[in-house]
Amino acid sequence: MSNNLALIEQDIRKLQPIFESVAVDRSMSFDREVEFAMQILSANDFLMATAVESPQSLRDAITNVAAIGISLNPAKKQAYLVPRKKRICLDISYMGLIDMAVASGSIRWSQAAVVHKSDKFRLNGYDRAPAHEFDPFDTLRGEIVGAYSVAKTADGDFLTHTMTIGDIYNIRNRSESYKSGRNSPWKSDEQEMVKKTVIKQASKTWPRTERLDKAIHYLNTDGGEGLEQLAEDAPVQGKPAVATPQARVAQDVTDVEARAPRQADVGARGQAPALPETRPLRTEPGDGARLLATVGEIAYIKGRIARSKMTVADARSLAGLDAGDSLDGLSKDEFIALRDATK
Repeated sequence: MSNNLALIEQDIRKLQPIFESVAVDRSMSFDREVEFAMQILSANDFLMATAVESPQSLRDAITNVAAIGISLNPAKKQAYLVPRKKRICLDISYMGLIDMAVASGSIRWSQAAVVHKSDKFRLNGYDRAPAHEFDPFDTLRGEIVGAYSVAKTADGDFLTHTMTIGDIYNIRNRSESYKSGRNSPWKSDEQEMVKKTVIKQASKTWPRTERLDKAIHYLNTDGGEGLEQLAEDAPVQGKPAVATPQARVAQDVTDVEARAPRQADVGARGQAPALPETRPLRTEPGDGARLLATVGEIAYIKGRIARSKMTVADARSLAGLDAGDSLDGLSKDEFIALRDATK
């Protein structure tokens, strides 16, 4: 195995010019990331064997570390190398997604938590903290019934997203990772994947950044986690989601348990003002079907318009939308435009 490890390291080190040309974060150290990769490989015989059988997939994964701007540093718990369908994939944790969102300026902080059957959970409106009460030392909290995430934007708004475990499992069941059976993180680290799923869904309502969009697009395609609504997560302006060694060109790819929010921002554990629960996606009938805003998102916009002391017509005009005094049939794009216009 030591001989294989040496050969793999020698092969990876040839990637340095490409790694540095596509790096989003110029402070990233190629040598350090190689060291982290070799630590991960040496600790897992099956992963090592997969790397030997599919060296190109390992090269792509290492290059994507730079292109996405995520680290393999085990202390940060942002990303991992995992075997999937006889190849090596870069797996980004929910902590990594949060770190990227914070680094890109989309949000100030975020956290995710699972809710068990015996927990007490209550949403208290769209701009108040949900109440989540439980005993963290109780090992008999019952089955998981759902999960939620809370984020604070740069403007000071709180965004809370909730999902039932049924909705989460529906997404899990479409995942290539889960369907493969063996070595799926859904089987080894279910709670982390539950949190990751709610964070990925919640990020669709966060202020958009190219870096975060591309990371999620990677997870949904090459990463094998395919969530619904891939079109919404497509790379911006037709650019590739990530760079690969075959491309040999520099790509303009910009962009843990969540970093603990400051006490002044959150208060008691697990409490933060809430955005309404997001329901399954709605679309308009017809050939040019478009994604519609959820009931919760429409209610959220109504609340923002009311607090801004303007009419719906005024808000639509400010957002550059067609004239009107109704939010019926509001699309996802129109929701984002109104959200940004009523900050």
